Amino acid sequence: MEENRSGDPTDTMDVFAALAQKRVYIETYGCSYNFGDTANLVEVLKHYGSTRADSPDEADAVIVNTCTVVGPTERRMLRRLVALQEKPLFVTGCMPLVQREAILSVCTPVIIFPDAIREAYRRVKTVAPGGVGIVQIAQGCLGRCTYCITRRARGSLESFPEEEIREKVRAFVDAGVYEIQLTAQDVSAYGRDTGTDLPSLLSTLSDLQGNYRIRIGMMNPATVLTVLEDLLDACAGDRIFRFVHLPVQSGSDRILEQMGRGYTVQEFEEIVSAFRRRYPDISIATDFIVGFPGETDDDFSRSLAFIGQTKPAKVNVTRYSRRPFTGPFADKDFPDSVKKDRSRTMNAYAEEQYSTVNRPLLGTTVACVVTEKLRPGSVMARTASYKGIVVQKDLPVGAAAEVVLKKDRKYFFMGELVA
Repeated sequence: MEENRSGDPTDTMDVFAALAQKRVYIETYGCSYNFGDTANLVEVLKHYGSTRADSPDEADAVIVNTCTVVGPTERRMLRRLVALQEKPLFVTGCMPLVQREAILSVCTPVIIFPDAIREAYRRVKTVAPGGVGIVQIAQGCLGRCTYCITRRARGSLESFPEEEIREKVRAFVDAGVYEIQLTAQDVSAYGRDTGTDLPSLLSTLSDLQGNYRIRIGMMNPATVLTVLEDLLDACAGDRIFRFVHLPVQSGSDRILEQMGRGYTVQEFEEIVSAFRRRYPDISIATDFIVGFPGETDDDFSRSLAFIGQTKPAKVNVTRYSRRPFTGPFADKDFPDSVKKDRSRTMNAYAEEQYSTVNRPLLGTTVACVVTEKLRPGSVMARTASYKGIVVQKDLPVGAAAEVVLKKDRKYFFMGELVA
């Protein structure tokens, strides 16, 4: 296995010096953590006098921040590397950490290890203004999920210093950013390696002055269980969006055990019930993997029933894809046609639930705050429970508004300002 988070001779400041004063085009794939790495990288490159190009044709160099979470994504990454290698090519993200040979089989780029970006950024510490600021609070996880290549790429849990996190949140708030997204491979595992925990971090971040709200990133239910009561308390303030992202992955205990997830369906339901008792309007997002080896029709039906029972605000559906260095399931893998059918069925059923939940809200007036400028004359606003509302007005980030919900777009609403 190719796993090296500490780097090699390319993992030095010489990498960034090679990009000094150049126009750099960057493509980023995958999770919010990768987008956080890219944001940090952009700030480092600014320090070296580099500027960001809008296209590869305009660039002196190209950087691809890769994802390899599933097979189709890996194949897309390799195709993009081939297509972009006409310019000096740099590659970062998860692929170089676990699949360097696959990269070198199609191109010969300079590798930038994610740890090198983080260390370089610690000497810069600037942030860009805008609507959303990504703050990485930890790297790696404590999980043993049998399907996951990311834990091989990012390694064991490494929680970042609380003061460093607080300093970055402060910088974003001072720059006029409203939505602060805390991200990690498992946000609720924060502090398990350093003697602290996520509720303590949330408490210290919530007492900063300014106009902002914090969105808690993806949490593994297994680690949420260890801090649940304190986490419920920490979410009470008006600095925290009433939103949680809890991937359940399956509605079948048998499949959860084979996945190595570390919790049962009942325990997941208890977490959801606890949040909803305390915060009835909370938005809950979740993830499912369909077509996991050995998943029977009954297992899949249990997952569908679970969606109907819990009615998440968002369901992310992934088709199982066998990854290098993960569980020995090759002999049990389903044909792609089965995975596609189950994925379509689950997405369609989840959208039915969105409509059921959203329909009673149409015509109501809600309070929200602008979090992003989508395009000229159009902004995204969020309620306290993180419901997204697109408003066709040119409003500044951080502006509070009263909005009538006019149209349901399943994943967000279209709204009009109250006159």
